[in-house]
Amino acid sequence: MTFLVTCFVGDSITLGTGDGDCLGWPARIAAAERGRGHDLTVYNLGVRAQTTAQIRARWRAECADRLPDHLPGRLIFNFGTNDTRVVDGQIALPVAESAANARAMIEEALAWEKPVLWVGQVPVDETNQPLDSIMGITFWFANERVRQTNEAFKEIAAELGVPFLDLFSVLNGDPTWEEPHKKGDSVHPTTTGYAIMAERIGAWQAWRAWLD
Repeated sequence: MTFLVTCFVGDSITLGTGDGDCLGWPARIAAAERGRGHDLTVYNLGVRAQTTAQIRARWRAECADRLPDHLPGRLIFNFGTNDTRVVDGQIALPVAESAANARAMIEEALAWEKPVLWVGQVPVDETNQPLDSIMGITFWFANERVRQTNEAFKEIAAELGVPFLDLFSVLNGDPTWEEPHKKGDSVHPTTTGYAIMAERIGAWQAWRAWLD
């Protein structure tokens, strides 16, 4: 049996917004691993609507409280979609700034000497835009902007030697993802979508190497 304490750091997609079961993908992965006999303590540190700049400002302090050095701690990052949103014609963060924030977080995580995994972004539903948020703001999302950010993240991960799961490339155009996704709010997966994410991430070789 493997015992791990894992922090999942990110935004609303990490949090599980839109999941009717209120689990998201991190809790689903943890439940599946417990079924395999592994003992996981999971901290979901996803915050709705946050960009990489906001996550960068908070992640280390939040993780430090949960991953003391005497425990086998792990870090999984999943962010970036909010950087690509457009409000009143203005993009939240340009790709270069998103990449700089992401690099800073991953480099700091590596310097902390905690094992790191990085999960890429998922496609949005462009047929159901814009997204009217709970904050009363209208957001526009597009897969081309998501793709550009995801590609920048993938390049950084390769440069730093961090395992990166390119979910965008895997799920974009996949009808098993798109059909249930259209039943959501256009950005956040539905219950079925989060189950798909959990299955893909749970089968990922880099994740399995932490456990098996």
